[in-house]
Amino acid sequence: MPERKTGKIPEYRRIANDLRAAIDRGDYQPGQRIPGENDLMRDYEVSRNTARDALAVLRHEGVTDTRRGAGNFVRQFKLIPRLANERLSRRTWGEGRSIWSADMKGRPSAEEVDVQEIEAPERIAGILGLSVGDPVIRRARVHLSEGRPVQLSTSYLPARLVADSPITQPDTGPGGTYARLLDLGHPPARFREEVRARMPVGDEAKRLKLAAGVPVAHIVRTAFEADGTPLEVNEMILDGNTYLLQYDIDA
Repeated sequence: MPERKTGKIPEYRRIANDLRAAIDRGDYQPGQRIPGENDLMRDYEVSRNTARDALAVLRHEGVTDTRRGAGNFVRQFKLIPRLANERLSRRTWGEGRSIWSADMKGRPSAEEVDVQEIEAPERIAGILGLSVGDPVIRRARVHLSEGRPVQLSTSYLPARLVADSPITQPDTGPGGTYARLLDLGHPPARFREEVRARMPVGDEAKRLKLAAGVPVAHIVRTAFEADGTPLEVNEMILDGNTYLLQYDIDA
């Protein structure tokens, strides 16, 4: 029987820590079942509620998945490394690769895209240097990896800038939006990203199919032309359990 510990950490947390450590050591491989409620009740001499709470911790952290009637299994879905420098490099989109595909590295992926011309919301108009109500093209996307939604992305571009271009269509062509801006003579020269972690709001948890307690990464990216003119604002909501944000910075 695992050693029973005392202290300020609740017992269910201690059990969850033990299970997580065992997973990290490789005692349980991706896709393998971990001990269930009855196992934990017996091994740790705890109540069903305590065992259930311990398993819920791992599920909410994204370490395990629950299969109805089968138990709890080590999650098989691998983290998505979001390599900011590579994905935004002109070597990527300028050579016909989308920045989304740069994240996927060949993993099965898909996008659901909705494109509309709308009046610029106040916060977007302020960033793009427009007046509230000026027309913008909104590109709303749900990004899926291995059939699972992992990111919500909504970008806004001045309608006058991209009128009659493929940017107004669901399929922008090789290289995506930034390659088409290059075709229009307005290539992005630099980007600014603002990143914060928060809990999901509205229908974000439902759309990303997040378990209770799972946070999201909220990233707002602005693309600028060489003279400093803002070209695009992109608001992204990422599954906090799925993404690894990576930035390479030269000293």
